[in-house]
Amino acid sequence: MSALRWRSRRGMLELDIVLGRFLDRHEARLSEDQAKAYLGLLEYPDAELWDIITGKGEPEAVEKALLELIRMN
Repeated sequence: MSALRWRSRRGMLELDIVLGRFLDRHEARLSEDQAKAYLGLLEYPDAELWDIITGKGEPEAVEKALLELIRMN
């Protein structure tokens, strides 16, 4: 299991599904900067991260293109 996938394991099933699908589709193509931005997103608590992904909240700073990729999955 990759480090990104391991760090993506959450306590909220919905996040596990969305993040798992994102990684299934895009993990191999992430740039180093995108991987760092992704890891930064994972620092948020589950409820805040879910709000960010669903568009109810905005992160302080994250690559918008990465967030859109996650939201598309």
